[in-house]
Amino acid sequence: MCNWEQAWLAYEPIENQRNRKFFKSVYTDQNGELVKSALHEIETASEKLFSIQIIKTDDREKAGILLEIDPSPDLGTEGYEITEENDRIYIRAAGENGLLYGTFRFLLMVSAGKDITGISLQENPQNPIRMLNQWDNIDGSIERGYAGNSFFYENGKVCVTKRITDYARLLCSVGINAISINNVNVRDGAEWLITEKHYNELAQIAGIFGKYGISMYLCIDFAAPMTLDGLPCADPLNEDVRKWWEKKCGEIFSRIPNMGGFLVKADSEGRPGPFAYGRNHADGANMLARAVKPYGGTIIWRCFVYNCQQDWRDRRTDRACAGYDNFMPLDGKFDDNVILQIKNGPIDFQVREPVHPLFGGLQHTNQMLEVQIAQEYTGQQIDVCYLVPMWKEVLDFSTGCGKPQDTVADIVSGRTFGQQKCGMAAVANTGRDANWTGHDLAGANLYGFGRLAWNPRISAEEIVQEWISLQISRDSDVKKMIADILLRSREVYEKYTAPLGIGFMVNPAYHYGPNPEGYEYSKWGTYHRADHLAVGVDRSEKGTGYSEQYFEKNAALYRDTESCPENLLLFFHRVPYTHRLRSGKTLIQHIYDSHFEGYADVQKMQRDWNCLEDKIPQHIFQRVKERFVRQAENSREWCDVINSFFYRKSMIPDEMGREIF
Repeated sequence: MCNWEQAWLAYEPIENQRNRKFFKSVYTDQNGELVKSALHEIETASEKLFSIQIIKTDDREKAGILLEIDPSPDLGTEGYEITEENDRIYIRAAGENGLLYGTFRFLLMVSAGKDITGISLQENPQNPIRMLNQWDNIDGSIERGYAGNSFFYENGKVCVTKRITDYARLLCSVGINAISINNVNVRDGAEWLITEKHYNELAQIAGIFGKYGISMYLCIDFAAPMTLDGLPCADPLNEDVRKWWEKKCGEIFSRIPNMGGFLVKADSEGRPGPFAYGRNHADGANMLARAVKPYGGTIIWRCFVYNCQQDWRDRRTDRACAGYDNFMPLDGKFDDNVILQIKNGPIDFQVREPVHPLFGGLQHTNQMLEVQIAQEYTGQQIDVCYLVPMWKEVLDFSTGCGKPQDTVADIVSGRTFGQQKCGMAAVANTGRDANWTGHDLAGANLYGFGRLAWNPRISAEEIVQEWISLQISRDSDVKKMIADILLRSREVYEKYTAPLGIGFMVNPAYHYGPNPEGYEYSKWGTYHRADHLAVGVDRSEKGTGYSEQYFEKNAALYRDTESCPENLLLFFHRVPYTHRLRSGKTLIQHIYDSHFEGYADVQKMQRDWNCLEDKIPQHIFQRVKERFVRQAENSREWCDVINSFFYRKSMIPDEMGREIF
C-alpha cells in the first residue's frame, strides 16, 4: 500500500462507457522495455477505468489496441500517430519512445472523458530536450521545496523506491525525457554522488527512468578533483584536471546506464568554477564536454551568473545585465555537446520580468529555456499561481533577431538557428507529500510544463481543462469554476505582491511574504530604489543600459517610458508617484488599487472554492481549502504592508479613502 496518490494517472472509474470497446485486447510484436511499460500502463488503465483485465493477444486481427512500429519519417524519433479504424485503436511510431508517448496520450484522453471514436492524431515533440531539474539534497531536504522532503534521498543515502517508478510514469505521460536528480548547489555530501559510494543505487534509478524513455543527469561540483581526490586545483586547462575528469567520466558512464550527462552551476552564488583560474565559462564547459563526449554525454551549463557581492550604493552595476555580459562574448565558442541553460528572465523567476536578452542574442550556441515550477517567488505552493500563462508569454516573445522564426519557442526548439541540442527545463515542485506538489492545484503547473514543452502551441486553457478532468473532476461545471480560479491566479498574485515589474519585495532568504526593503540594501543587487518622490530602476540607455541588450525592435520599446509595457514599467524606469498611467490613474493610485483588488480577488477565489465542497473528492477539497485560508492571510499582509510602505514614502493619500496603516 503506497502512501502517495497517482495525480493525473489516477484513472478514476469512468461513467461513460463509449471507449470501453477498445479495451478487449492489445497486440504488439515489439518486446523492448519501453513497450513493456506501455503494455503495463494499458493494463493499469483498463482495470481502473473500466474494471477490465485486458489481455495481450498474438492475433493482430482481433486486438482492440495495436502498438506498431512505422518507420515513416513524419513521425520523427519520438512522435506518434493515433487512429481509430473499425472500433480498433492503432498507435504507430517510428520507435519505442513514440509508442510509449502515444500510449499515454491515448489513455489520458480516455481518462479525461474524450470520445476517441474517429480519432486521427499525429504529434511530434517540438523540443528535443524536455527536462526537469530536481533541487533535492542528499540529506533529504529540497532547496525551494514546498511539498515535503525528497523521495530520492534520505540522511545521506540514495533511495530506490516504487515512488520513483510512479514519478517516471507521471513525467513520461506528459513527454518529459530528461531529469537531473540532485540540487545544482552540490554540497554537504552530494559531491560524492559520482563515486563508488552511490553508483549501485544511482544505476537502479537510472534504469527505472530508462524504462520510461527518460535520460538521467547528475549535477556535479566543478571542484570535484580537489574535493574528492585532493588535486591542488580544478583549472579546466590543467592537464591533470582534464585527465581526472576523463577517467571519472569513464567510470560514471560505465557504472550508470542511461546517463545523459551533467548539469553544472559554476561561478554563481558561491559555487566554484573556472573564474578562480582566470578561465571563462567556455573553458570550463568544454573541458567537461570533451570528457563525456565518448559516451554520447551532454553538458548543460547554467547561465545564472552574476556578482552577488555588489555594493548597494553602486547604481551602475545591474544584476539584470550580468547573464548577457558573461555569455554573449562567448557565443560560438562552446563545443557542440554543450547547452547553455538560460532562465526565462534576467533576474530570478519573478512573477513579472522581461524575457532574457540572451534568447536571440546567442546564435551559434545550443540553448535551453529554464523556468521554475517550484513557486519560490510565486506563492510557494501555498498561494495558487498557475504559471503556464507566464511561460506562454515567454515562448511567444518575438526577439527581433532578424530570422523569420524569431520567438523564444522557435529558438529553443532549434528551428531558428538549426540546432539539435536544445529545449526546455524546469525546476521541479515535487516532494514526499501525498499529492506530490503540496498544493493540489500546483499539480497543474507540473502537468502543464510537460505538455507545453512537448507542444508550445497548446493553450493554457486547454492544458488546465485536461488536467482538471484527469486529477479532480470531469464535471463541466466543476471544471469551469476551477479553470477560472487557475487562469486568473497569476494576475491576482501579481496584483497583491510587487507592482509593475519591481520584484524582490519579499523576506530575504525565505522569499515568502512582504518585506519591501528586505533586499534593498543587501549584496544581491535587486533594488526598487523607492524614495519620497519616485520608484523603479532606470535600465534605459541613460541608466544601467540593460535595455540596450535587446535587438532594436525591443530596445526601442523598453527604453522609452511612453512605449514600455506598463506591467514592466518599474523594471525599466524610475517613475514619479504622480506619473499618469494609460488608465488615467497616477502610479501611486494604481499601487493602492491593485493591492486592494488582489486581496479581494483572493477572497473571491476562496468563496468559489468553498462552493465545490460536495462536488469533488473531499481530501482534495479540504487540502485546498486550508491553502486558501493561508493565501487570504498572505494577500492581506501584502496589501497592508506594500500600501503602507508606499504611503509612508510618498505621503500621497488613497483617493478612495481606504484604511492604509
